[in-house]
Amino acid sequence: MADFHDEEVLGKAYDGRLMRRLLRYARPYAGWIVLSIGLLLLITAADLARPYLVKLAIDDHLSTVTTGLQAGQSLARPEGAELEGHLRAVVVLALILLVLQALAFGLLYVQFYLLQWTGQRIIFDLRQQIFRHLQGRPLAFFDRTPIGRLVTRVTNDTEQLNEMYTNVVVNLFQDVFILAGIVLVMVHLHPRLALVSMAVLPLIAAASVIFRVKARSAYRDVRTRLARINAFFAENLAGMKTVQAFHQEARQARAFEAVNRGYYDASMRELTYFAVFRPLMDLASSLGLAILLWYGGVRVLAGDLSFGVLYAFVNYLQQFFRPINDLTEKYNIMQAAMASSERIFQLLDHREEIPEPSRPRHVRPIRGAIDFEHVFFAYRDEEWVLQDVSFHAEPGQTIALVGHTGAGKSSIINLLCRFYDVQRGRILVDGVDVREIPQAELRSQIGVVLQDVFLFSGSVADNIRLSHPLSDEEVRRAAAAVHADRWIEALPRGYQEPVSERGSTFSAGQRQLLAFARALAADPRILVLDEATASIDTETEQVVQQALRTLMAGRTTLVVAHRLSTIQRADQILVLHRGRIREAGTHQELLARGGLYWRLYQLQYREQLGAGGLTGEPGAGDGAQRADTAGR
Repeated sequence: MADFHDEEVLGKAYDGRLMRRLLRYARPYAGWIVLSIGLLLLITAADLARPYLVKLAIDDHLSTVTTGLQAGQSLARPEGAELEGHLRAVVVLALILLVLQALAFGLLYVQFYLLQWTGQRIIFDLRQQIFRHLQGRPLAFFDRTPIGRLVTRVTNDTEQLNEMYTNVVVNLFQDVFILAGIVLVMVHLHPRLALVSMAVLPLIAAASVIFRVKARSAYRDVRTRLARINAFFAENLAGMKTVQAFHQEARQARAFEAVNRGYYDASMRELTYFAVFRPLMDLASSLGLAILLWYGGVRVLAGDLSFGVLYAFVNYLQQFFRPINDLTEKYNIMQAAMASSERIFQLLDHREEIPEPSRPRHVRPIRGAIDFEHVFFAYRDEEWVLQDVSFHAEPGQTIALVGHTGAGKSSIINLLCRFYDVQRGRILVDGVDVREIPQAELRSQIGVVLQDVFLFSGSVADNIRLSHPLSDEEVRRAAAAVHADRWIEALPRGYQEPVSERGSTFSAGQRQLLAFARALAADPRILVLDEATASIDTETEQVVQQALRTLMAGRTTLVVAHRLSTIQRADQILVLHRGRIREAGTHQELLARGGLYWRLYQLQYREQLGAGGLTGEPGAGDGAQRADTAGR
């Protein structure tokens, strides 16, 4: 069975549909790519000219000088003038060769820089598109998708495409230019010798087909095993505190060894195929060279072939096998790029989203009235998390949501912020269905403080001004309002103190106070507190409660709380059980009723208030007395 974290291994080694789509990203840079290909053509021509110039020097000039010297001619005598002419011609050819190589070096530098710049620009655009696309996905998408897999899309997969753009696509033109140019020059110089030189091509073709099949199977296995290593490693780093707390280091090390061993074995199988193919290509090259030297050497000794032509053929044959020897690397890059591109396009083609209204209605300025009307909601199919939920909140009122874990409290918050859409019923803000309000406009008027506060890397001030470009003075005022200024100013750099990943160097209470300051700085009309004081100690909670009263003044506030002490002053408390509102009323009214709320209250406070006052099922007559006692 595939693991949840296993990476999909998709696609073919080459897919024309995917390649056409990938080339669209290169279209804005087509001019630079064409220029790069043109430079490659010039570089190839310079490379092909080198053996030909040496052939001319040998056959047309050096052979004549050698023959003349062997015949007793002297460069000092008048008949030696012809020999000096040949020597000058050799010097000219050497200078031409030197200039060509210097020119090829300069062109290669420009072409390489231009190609890398173009590849990086293409990948830059693609990463931007992926990031923007991910930001528009609904929360349901992230519930189903491992975050590590999404990070891989933006990093590893895009880098694989960069390798393809820079090392395969354009360089394929160079390979074609070299192979075609060599064949044309060899046929022009000596057709029969060219045919002999290509005698090993059937062997190369057969080896390449076998390698392609075997390497693809091995590659798939390696990618799957690598994904398991990444997932295992990431999961254990995230849960290191739990691993050490339960003393499971040895057990996890054994589990990792098994996963690591699987990757090692798969990698060795892949390396075996590569280790066989590359030497096989070298063997084919040596075999082709041996056949050429045997046949060409016999022809040279027989006087049917010049030594210069044989020398040129040896050089051309070595150049001919160079792109073939690079086939293994290019094939691996292309295979990885096709798999990466299919994953990236799967992500980009994912269109599940919270739709923007076709005819948006703007609620400005927002007052903060909230209505849930017969709301039904399920995260999956018809497994209802909320069933027929209805309530009304006047502007400025505080509504508290209580109930056991899984009762649907946080789901109400998610629906109000429109992180998800209801299946039935509707939610109104100031009498307007939230589905008719632009999402950015709706969320800009809702301040959310969660139990698990997420702090971004940067400074303390940056995290407070997350939603608005506040001045330093406004940042300090927001922090002071929630009594966070004292500990912030005690930090070595104060408001400019760097925040580590997720704010791990701050206590839970400090992170919560920063979240309060961040919400206050946004000045929302609707405030959502989702277990916002659950991680704060009693002393800090007393300070925060004071700040919250200031923060909540004039704002409609929805409070999700397990600690009932934080909601006693709420205008209305909604008690949820299995997705339905079972009770509604004030703190005293619900205690007097002696129902679900009273039982929750009893469970939390029986140690503090003693078993005598809160034991047994309450009757209608003594509920008011308990409520009055609790109020005091």
